[in-house]
Amino acid sequence: MQTSRPRPLFTLVRAGSRAFALLALLLASTVAGAFAQGDATPESGATPTGEPGVASESFGEVDGEAVERYTLTNDNGMSVSILTYGAIVQSIIVPDRDGTMGDVALGFDTIEEYVEQSPYFGAIVGRYANRIAEGRFELDGETYELAINNEPNTLHGGEKGFDKVIWTAEEFDNPDGPSLVLSYTSPDGEEGYPGTLDVTVLYTVTQADELRIQYSATTDAPTVVNLSNHSYFNLAGEGTGSIYDHELQLNAANYTPVDETSIPTGEIAPVAGTAFDFTTGHPIGDSIRDASDEQIVIGLGYDHNFVLDREDPEDTSTIQAAVVTEPTTGRVMTVSTTEPGVQFYSGNFLNGAFGGKSGGTYRQGDGFCLETQHFPDSPNQPDFSTTELRPGEEFTSTTVYAFAAE
Repeated sequence: MQTSRPRPLFTLVRAGSRAFALLALLLASTVAGAFAQGDATPESGATPTGEPGVASESFGEVDGEAVERYTLTNDNGMSVSILTYGAIVQSIIVPDRDGTMGDVALGFDTIEEYVEQSPYFGAIVGRYANRIAEGRFELDGETYELAINNEPNTLHGGEKGFDKVIWTAEEFDNPDGPSLVLSYTSPDGEEGYPGTLDVTVLYTVTQADELRIQYSATTDAPTVVNLSNHSYFNLAGEGTGSIYDHELQLNAANYTPVDETSIPTGEIAPVAGTAFDFTTGHPIGDSIRDASDEQIVIGLGYDHNFVLDREDPEDTSTIQAAVVTEPTTGRVMTVSTTEPGVQFYSGNFLNGAFGGKSGGTYRQGDGFCLETQHFPDSPNQPDFSTTELRPGEEFTSTTVYAFAAE
């Protein structure tokens, strides 16, 4: 991710020259993986995969505006469905160790459910992902007030963040695999943030069975930007129950402890000897079931930013952030990113109030998130990497979710 460095060669420009933005996003990719599968048939609850390429269909309306669903399918049969509402990843269908296809992303079958009750399932969150303390930050001597939608803080962009707008979609010819580019212009002052922000997100389902997400944004006035995808995963298949037996390994020797309102204290603390040590993989639920760590009690589980291991904090190369293994199906998800942090959330506030695509209810711990990001509350934390973006600069970020089975 680059938030405060000019990018003279590949500058994101406005709609008249969008091809240059797409080229910049495509060339930003540096991660490749490999996975080959044999013949496979969909398991119960999975949406059948189609022909390789991009297919689209209506997914209803929001406030009289049409919502489309695009399905990207690679040559192996992996498919990802994406909505123009919220740029939401609605499904991710991948094989298990037996070649049986299953949907590993929590979500809904109707647009009404996404509008009325979704806890950010699969959405692009912004203009600022995660929390800003007391809905306030200062930039260039001016204080900006934001909506308080996660008392007493602002969360994921405010009352109507990027997860609740309809994005413009274009299919994109990409040699790496079927791709879709989504764009949105956030006007100056939207949700209290300064500057008109032009945002582009490029989704690609690569032939190596990866979901690659590439972000780009520019502004016409100084602002703050932190973008992430908020997919909830269950590698046994959405709707199959708890993820506490999934084994997680994080390349993070440090994390940022939080106060009782889930705002970082400013400390970067070592994970060694704590419930936050995932440097060696182990089941997610071990410390949640024990619930003896004060930080676990605060969030009813994990809802914390982990500081990814980099020799140089200003390094923006793509590194491996996490590996998650589901023992019963053999599915493995590897997360790589250019970001400095990842928010690990263990689905603590899923409370059985609604069901998902498989027809069952989603309960606490039925999905997990790995939200690659800059750190929460960075605009108010001078020791954290900056999230400021200024005219003439370009925000860029890449995250790859790679799927395999063993």
